[in-house]
Amino acid sequence: MGIFDRLKNELLDIIEWSDDTANTMVWKFPRFQNEIKNGAQLTVRESQVAVLVNEGKIADVYQPGRYKLETQNMPILTTIMGWKYGFNSPFKVDVYFVNTKQFVDNKWGTKNPIMLRDAEFGPVRLRAFGTYAIKIIDAGKFIKEIAGTQSHFTVEEVSEQLRNLVVTRFTDAIGESKIPILDLAANYDELSKFIAGKINPEFGEYGLEVTKFLVENVSLPPEVEQALDKRSSMGIIGNLNQYAQFQAANAMEAAAKNPSGNASEGIGMGMGFAMAQQMGQMFNQNQQNNNNNQQPPPVPGGSSYFVAVNGQQQGPYTLAVLQGMSTQGSFTRESLVWKQGMTGWLKAGEVSELNSLFSSVPPPLPK
Repeated sequence: MGIFDRLKNELLDIIEWSDDTANTMVWKFPRFQNEIKNGAQLTVRESQVAVLVNEGKIADVYQPGRYKLETQNMPILTTIMGWKYGFNSPFKVDVYFVNTKQFVDNKWGTKNPIMLRDAEFGPVRLRAFGTYAIKIIDAGKFIKEIAGTQSHFTVEEVSEQLRNLVVTRFTDAIGESKIPILDLAANYDELSKFIAGKINPEFGEYGLEVTKFLVENVSLPPEVEQALDKRSSMGIIGNLNQYAQFQAANAMEAAAKNPSGNASEGIGMGMGFAMAQQMGQMFNQNQQNNNNNQQPPPVPGGSSYFVAVNGQQQGPYTLAVLQGMSTQGSFTRESLVWKQGMTGWLKAGEVSELNSLFSSVPPPLPK
């Protein structure tokens, strides 16, 4: 520093800071050999606090306002220095201005996918990102724990550490929440508040507070999203048989509109009809197979019935087998039966075809 700057600072007795940046958290007031004149005017603006540091220790913290630095309004520093009779000479002290406004739009995001277990999809990998806002609530603690003796400290210098802390707590919180993957979008607000509550105590150790935490997006890997899109499409289509017939009709119409002459038009129409017929037969066959899979096949050689025994389906049994079972007493009028074509299970005594089986059963022996 030149002689002119030294003389200028000696005469200067106004201490203030007009912040023209958007990211400065701490700024040290420059003064030659850190000498502050007795009676100097200290101006602390809104969204600022001024911290006076003497011999490496925090002495006084001034809130927004205008102060004349004299013995009577510097209680802590005066006690430390032991000035019993006041002071008229300059004193050495570091003056730090700390920005207490909110620092918004701080980005956070997962560098690598988060492995989670979902109740519906099983193990899945998630990515997430969002923003958060912070402010300094304890200037002394922030200077001691983070800024240190730097004369100019910006939010970028601490953002990486804070971002890692946010992602770690987010991963833990989303795992504990047990929210299904498909329901996450409906719970962004609740999830944001929950995570803010988890990380604020740790931010408080640095003299910071998270004033706003936002989850903007939680996404699945591209291949999983494509599978979900297909699943959603199937749900929207509904009846696949009707949809296939509709598609075949469109294909037939497109083939019939072939502009390649009359002969080609006939060929195109024929191909369209053939395509529609083939697809219709295919889906009718699939539908028939599904129906057959849902119903037991008929037994050759007459009627056959399924019998419910102790809550279990048994059979099918022919009428001859049921005759023997009724003779042994294991098949009665109260037994539940079903065969192909019946709408539900009925008592054997209510089926006319089975009544003859019970009429031939001998009565119980006399005692």
